[in-house]
Amino acid sequence: MPVTVATWNINSVRLRIDLVTRFLEEHRPDVLCLQETKCQDDKFPLSDFRKAGYVHTAISGQKGYHGVAIVSRIPIARSEAKGFCGKGDARHICATLSPESGGITIHNFYVPAGGDIPDPVENEKFAHKLMFLDEMKEWGDAERPGGAKAVLVGDLNVAPLETDVWSHKQMLKVVSHTPIECGKLNAAQSSGGWVDAVRLMKPEPEKVYTWWSYRAADWAAANRGRRLDHVWVSPDLAPAVTDASILREARGWERPSDHVPIIVSVG
Repeated sequence: MPVTVATWNINSVRLRIDLVTRFLEEHRPDVLCLQETKCQDDKFPLSDFRKAGYVHTAISGQKGYHGVAIVSRIPIARSEAKGFCGKGDARHICATLSPESGGITIHNFYVPAGGDIPDPVENEKFAHKLMFLDEMKEWGDAERPGGAKAVLVGDLNVAPLETDVWSHKQMLKVVSHTPIECGKLNAAQSSGGWVDAVRLMKPEPEKVYTWWSYRAADWAAANRGRRLDHVWVSPDLAPAVTDASILREARGWERPSDHVPIIVSVG
């Protein structure tokens, strides 16, 4: 059964619920994975999603920070959250769709941004990010999550390829594109056996961005983007990927997130 999975760092689901429901009405993915929801589970706007037809949910929330959620039109058979780095952060949730819908397991991640200084000694936020990526690799080594019918999505906060940033040379010492981050994300991808679904559909040398800074006076004209958001699929699903769309125009919506949605079709 074909399934469309979308991912979006919404940067506060309650603040931007109008944008989320607009996206769902216009694009109707089967599953939407959200990051940086910034609300506790009991504050999550379930009624808005139910009105939009997304009655199945898996949520891991946190007051004011982080938070991940999966909302679905397809029944969810089971869900669970995994902790990383012993901090109690809500940065992972996974849901397995019903067997009738293909039984695909979807992992939704929000990797720490890492602050502004790319030095783990001077910057504990960067140290946390590197530790998180290391634990993602360890998880992949132990469980081989990409060995089954699975999808991993989320704001992974790393742009690993030269064509994932507006200027490789100028970004080499900027958090999100430093060699150590790129190496660790690539190691996590390899350990889990994952295939980059977006790059299957949009191979290099095409420039691909999913994030544009709020700091830019005119983000569209400057176009200094980065591909921080990703969709990976297990090897057996890779041949079934038929489309990968990046909704760039959402960056220009009123009160937007600095990230835009990605939609991947499998099957």
